Amino acid sequence: MPIEVDADWWKTLFDRVYLITDARSVCDEELTRREVDLICEMLPLQPGHRILDLCGGHGRHSLELCRRGFRGCTLLDYSLAMTDIAREKARETGQHLDVVCSDARKTGLAGESFDHVLILGNSIGYIQEPQADGQILAEAHRVLRPGGWLLVDVTDGEVVKKSFRPNAWHEIGDDIVVCREREIRDSVVCAREMVLSKKKGLIRDRTYAVRLYDSKSLAVLLESAGFSRVSVRTDFSFHQNAGDYGFMNRRMIATGQKFETPQATLQFR
Repeated sequence: MPIEVDADWWKTLFDRVYLITDARSVCDEELTRREVDLICEMLPLQPGHRILDLCGGHGRHSLELCRRGFRGCTLLDYSLAMTDIAREKARETGQHLDVVCSDARKTGLAGESFDHVLILGNSIGYIQEPQADGQILAEAHRVLRPGGWLLVDVTDGEVVKKSFRPNAWHEIGDDIVVCREREIRDSVVCAREMVLSKKKGLIRDRTYAVRLYDSKSLAVLLESAGFSRVSVRTDFSFHQNAGDYGFMNRRMIATGQKFETPQATLQFR
């Protein structure tokens, strides 16, 4: 039977269980440092710059940037569970991090108020409406100052399709087993994820769907949102060990700049 997915799955999936199931990718401090190393290599970051971590989850990238002396960081995510954790970690580590719980399509943030916007960890492609990703990038364009940069880190859809595996599972410690069943429909991967405890039984049985982009379609998405000097780096992984890391296995990073006379973005409104 086809995997059926609730269109609003992304509103509730990202919670503390998610931090367990995806810990190999989102709770690995060394991996996060390598990711931030690349961000610092690709963008002209300065200590006084204001940086927006859009769809930033529990703040792993924002907090690492704060630790490196970037004090103007703001984290925005839709998940209250994730933003609560980000606030907790900022307090525990003594870092100043502004945390906002809001929709990335309509952030409520002031226009032209950031020098850089980061969308990391494969955080677009979740909302089923076809215009949603364009709306997120148009909002990123709106809040960027002229001359500011956007960096988007997503899974490399072309590689995912070539190396697609319909089933995968991995163990976490001595107790948790995560099992995933997947299918591809055009450029969307639908998945069912079951999280099992050997001691307590079923913890989670959820479905979700992610839209895939290749380098060309990702570049077009940025350009349509008004970005210039768009560049896409493809097919690399921050993971150093072999294994199935889902959408975090093979990645690509796109960058684009907002010029003072931006292209029209009304098509996403």
